[in-house]
Amino acid sequence: MSGLLSNTYFLIPVFGICVFLFSYLMSDKILNFLYKRSLGSRKEVIEIMEKMLITSDKKKITLAMLLISFGVGFVVFLLFWPNLVAGIIFGSGVTIFGWSLPKLVMNYLWERRCNQVVAQMVDGLTIMGNGIRSGLGVAQTLDRVVANMNGPLPEEFKLILNKMQLGMSLEEGLSEFGERIPRQDVQMLVTSVNILKETGGNLGETFETIVATIRDRQKIEKKIEAMTAQGIMQGFIMTCVPFVLLGVFAIIDPGYIAPLFNTFIGWIALTMVVGLQIIGGVMIKKIITIKV
Repeated sequence: MSGLLSNTYFLIPVFGICVFLFSYLMSDKILNFLYKRSLGSRKEVIEIMEKMLITSDKKKITLAMLLISFGVGFVVFLLFWPNLVAGIIFGSGVTIFGWSLPKLVMNYLWERRCNQVVAQMVDGLTIMGNGIRSGLGVAQTLDRVVANMNGPLPEEFKLILNKMQLGMSLEEGLSEFGERIPRQDVQMLVTSVNILKETGGNLGETFETIVATIRDRQKIEKKIEAMTAQGIMQGFIMTCVPFVLLGVFAIIDPGYIAPLFNTFIGWIALTMVVGLQIIGGVMIKKIITIKV
């Protein structure tokens, strides 16, 4: 039995049969997965760019994602030539990751933009509250924010004002703003303005309440960031240690780790290590991410 397990000519056909059976039984899920990582990912990237008020060309985005995924994957495949099995495994992995990378980057940029909008709401609502007390309307206070501030919040308010000039109501413009920036503080602003414009009320005091709520939330978030900083660093170190050790052994004694790259069992071991490291990193991130 041990002789069969060490025989490459036996392991490769068995592994191929297992992959075929798995692919046949899971064909629908595999096709859905590939679609989400390719065309589906492109669609989400375009939607995120529209939320960030970035004009996008679908053809250029598709070309860029093809170069990042299939282009880089093909380069990785060539680096492993003439080792076809390793080239296909690692090239396919890089290709799949390449399709996901633009979405991850755009999600990060979008989350950062949303956080910047919420951070600027303290100053923006203060300006709006002062304008309301001096007798200005909501649209006029939005214009004062645009004139006195820079950043994503004035850009959002400027878009609302531009749409109002084209015939859209203030309520509809604010509702779209809430859809682009799905944060509780933004939803609080949109809901309070829309309700008070219909029922009447003191918008100045409402803005003060929202500003106080945002400041309290920011204090709690900073405390949580300080408390989870150690966990973030530990997760980063634990994720990087295996790859750093692999690089050290590659420099000190390349022959010691050569079986990982020259044998079929080694390729499987490397694939499992990378997969488990990714799963572990994702789980650690979920544990240390605390939403307020």
